[in-house]
Amino acid sequence: MILESLNATNFKNIGECSLEFSPKINCLLGNNGMGKSNLLDAIFYLSFTKSFTRVPDSMLIRRGETFGILTGKFERHGFDELINVGFRQGARKSFKRGGKEYKRISTHIGLFPTVMVAPADQALVTDGAEERRRFIDMIISQADAQYLDALMRYNQCLEQRNRLLRDGSTDEFLYESLEGMMDADARLIESRRASYLAELESDFSEYYRQIAGNDEAVGIEYIRNTAAYSSPAKAWADVRGRDTLLKFTSKGPHRDDISFSVCGLPARQTASQGQTKTLTIALRLAQYAFLKRITGHAPLLLLDDIFDKLDAERVARIMEIVSRDDFGQIFITDTNRKHLDEILRHTGPDYRMWHVDRGMFTPLTADETI
Repeated sequence: MILESLNATNFKNIGECSLEFSPKINCLLGNNGMGKSNLLDAIFYLSFTKSFTRVPDSMLIRRGETFGILTGKFERHGFDELINVGFRQGARKSFKRGGKEYKRISTHIGLFPTVMVAPADQALVTDGAEERRRFIDMIISQADAQYLDALMRYNQCLEQRNRLLRDGSTDEFLYESLEGMMDADARLIESRRASYLAELESDFSEYYRQIAGNDEAVGIEYIRNTAAYSSPAKAWADVRGRDTLLKFTSKGPHRDDISFSVCGLPARQTASQGQTKTLTIALRLAQYAFLKRITGHAPLLLLDDIFDKLDAERVARIMEIVSRDDFGQIFITDTNRKHLDEILRHTGPDYRMWHVDRGMFTPLTADETI
């Protein structure tokens, strides 16, 4: 699968652009704040129906404008696929595939698998459990439609239970009925998270070793919030009185966590800045390998300013890894022309490069300076 072209109008700081891409390497060079990451976010949006930065759709429209448009032309299974997104202030977005509006936009997830590696990924290690749950949910949802459906149903029922708790309801029948509906979805969510994380771990460990260049052992542990109970329903029944006081649901998959370790020690407390960056990049590359294996497509790989805070040796190892034939179409942003030229030296002549300045994209050749 490749993204052949992208047209954007009034998306973030991009006024108007029409870009045709290389099926292998696409480089975006420019200073910070010029629009490189915004283009990657546009690509991410075409795959996930939402921004990587999680801002509301209304904030994606260029300042001073009332609408925005994204159009992506993909090659998938040997056929062209056209994805159109339209934003308008005060109106619901339009999301179309092949000119037809989706009845359920969630059915788009997983059709065009994409992996984004960005500076914000350090939050996977340093921040709270919500970031890590979002990470695993994003991976599995691209590969497993049943999981996504269960997750959506669970979250809807969870909101209903929380509403009962906030309203101070004491109707045991209502709680039991709702918790009974939640239980099957919660079990599926927990089971799939555990099995998919176990499958992800071997690729994660191997990529970390290749990037770090040493034998530091890294690990992933799934921490199930209801592990002490025979079922999620049993947990909810047990804590219902406490939840009534707290006014929210304290047990369930929405409270699960993932723990990362380096050399047997918790990464959140002990990993250095370089180890944290290496860990998150290895994790995203493992995500790529997993999705490629499960979906049968080589995902788009978006590398946003990944070389910052890494020593030269680790940068060289990452460049060597992503230059391999294992990887399909890649989009890379950087402020340093040297990094991009080094990657192109490994990958050969099939590339495109642009200089990005205030939302405008100027094509560059390998020997052209800016």
